[in-house]
Amino acid sequence: MATIEVFTTGELSVGRVAEIRRLLDRAFVGGFTDEDWEHALGGHHVLVIVGGDVVAHAAVVSRDIEVAGRHLHAGYVEAVATDPAGQREGLGTQAMAEATRVVMAGYDFGALSTGVHLFYERLGWERWDGPTYVRRGARPERTADDDGAVMVLRFGPSEAIDLTAAISCEARSGDVW
Repeated sequence: MATIEVFTTGELSVGRVAEIRRLLDRAFVGGFTDEDWEHALGGHHVLVIVGGDVVAHAAVVSRDIEVAGRHLHAGYVEAVATDPAGQREGLGTQAMAEATRVVMAGYDFGALSTGVHLFYERLGWERWDGPTYVRRGARPERTADDDGAVMVLRFGPSEAIDLTAAISCEARSGDVW
């Protein structure tokens, strides 16, 4: 039986942080960098736990997303992963369903970047059809390589957002989206 727990980064023990990082390294073989890890820290962590072990994870961090000139306090989802031994058992879905609740409880808007759209669409997330940008100063820079990868969760204050408008995020190291 799986249990779901939500912690801020500061509430996690050193051992639990190390366990989550090992899970991410197993799930993203050769593809989860130190910068990716840094992006997942500083917000909330949704843990799916079986037998005392973390078997799935999703992080929600705060980001400033701008859509057509409107700044939104966004819950940005990072580091969604399931232990390879437990994939296709609904564990990742449980983590992401709880992460979606975290976004809706504390933010105006949800956003994430992925190549696995159907997984998120089942949970109410939508593909962003407009152009993507990053803000690095006075003029946003186009991030055309990220077009089609961004997904959003519209609700409450953001439910009328136009999915074809320009969207931008603040700059950060590594993958900006």
